[in-house]
Amino acid sequence: MEQWQGYIGLILQGAVVTIEITILGCIVALIAAFIAGLGRISRFWPLRWLATAYIEFFRGTSIFVQLFWAYFVLPLLGVPLSPLQAGVLALGLNVGAYGAEVVRGAIKSIPCEQYEACTALNLTRFQEMRYVILPQAFVRMLPTFGNNAIELLKGTAVVSLISLSDMTFQAQVVRAQTGSTAVPFLTILLLYFLFSSTISTAIKRLEWRLSRGLDGTGS
Repeated sequence: MEQWQGYIGLILQGAVVTIEITILGCIVALIAAFIAGLGRISRFWPLRWLATAYIEFFRGTSIFVQLFWAYFVLPLLGVPLSPLQAGVLALGLNVGAYGAEVVRGAIKSIPCEQYEACTALNLTRFQEMRYVILPQAFVRMLPTFGNNAIELLKGTAVVSLISLSDMTFQAQVVRAQTGSTAVPFLTILLLYFLFSSTISTAIKRLEWRLSRGLDGTGS
């Protein structure tokens, strides 16, 4: 029994690494999504082209290959990365490419009357986005952003391929040492479900609070 407590503790140590990668990866993904999403609707064609190239490249290639490039190839080009940095970069940029289309779609979904009102008020394009369009669009982005965050969480399992000690890696270690497959992988299965449920609940609460604020019913 004590032996299994030690093994479960090993998996929980890996769970901390998984949480760290998820949080940092979501930050990178969010930044990349907004930069590329706004770039896609820019009035300047070079920005639109660069944003489109980024989105199509990272959506059209394998996350495995992107991870290996970040960890094995970039150091050959003079950009050494730790396993954690490589995992965060690859996952963040990959999910950010999907999030960019969420940003673009949400902004495009705002009724044209809102844009016309901004023009009537003589707002600059920055003021239009900052004070009118993005607050409304962000609420529409949240459900899909939540899905993307959960996909990123599940995608963290690939970092075990570059020997980063996340909970999937630790489950494989426990399996090799004990010969048991069911216990370690059932444990991480439940942990992934717990983490994804937490993300889903947090996104729903944030969406509810922001919706109340936009409706003028918040406290």
